[in-house]
Amino acid sequence: MDIRIGCCGFARGMKNYFKKFKIVETQQTFYQPPKLVAALRWRLDAPDDFEFTVKAWQLITHTPKSPTYRRAKIAIEKDKKDRYGSFRPTKEVFDAWQEILRISDALKARLIIFQCPASFKPIKENIENIKVFFSSIDRPGLEIAWEPRGDWPKDMISDLCRNFKLIHCVDTFKDTPQTKKTAYFRLHGSPPGKKMYNYRYSKKDLEALKKKCSGFDEVYCMFNNVFMWDNALEFMEMMED
Repeated sequence: MDIRIGCCGFARGMKNYFKKFKIVETQQTFYQPPKLVAALRWRLDAPDDFEFTVKAWQLITHTPKSPTYRRAKIAIEKDKKDRYGSFRPTKEVFDAWQEILRISDALKARLIIFQCPASFKPIKENIENIKVFFSSIDRPGLEIAWEPRGDWPKDMISDLCRNFKLIHCVDTFKDTPQTKKTAYFRLHGSPPGKKMYNYRYSKKDLEALKKKCSGFDEVYCMFNNVFMWDNALEFMEMMED
């Protein structure tokens, strides 16, 4: 089993991060992608064997109602707000995809993650948007992971992932992936009954995570909680032992 352990974002700074980890999930690409020259610098500064996974730009997945637009200081003209997010088949959404492709190429990334908000529900329009988007985009040599956070039926997730060659991305303490071979776990610090993000995984939790990794050829374990740095290092040590 090939297991890759890291954080969602450069916890404790990029230079320190490169000394400890061999993979990161970029977060800036979701809020507002960096300039191409900055992405090229990241790749140049990283060790040769370092892997970047790229979180897709929110303009593709989230509508302008999302507070994440305000965090990124993205202002959308009032008459164009219905042209962004929810995988809508618009020029604006496909342009955002092309920008993510450019950044991914600069980082030599092999995997892109689409994280949807809980408000993105399995209604007819959203399902059709997903089908059109993933059947239309150019994805040269890239793996695609999809994290639906709404109440999506498991058989629907399985069918969409199979038909469009997607990896079902989950927080494995809350859900079970509906795809095989490759697993992409985004660990939000939310075991059952615990508060999201502000939680430190215990040794018992990490032992459970180790078991959840079995049965896959390749596993990405990306910590996204407040204590991501410590938990990721602890899990790396556990897997080495």
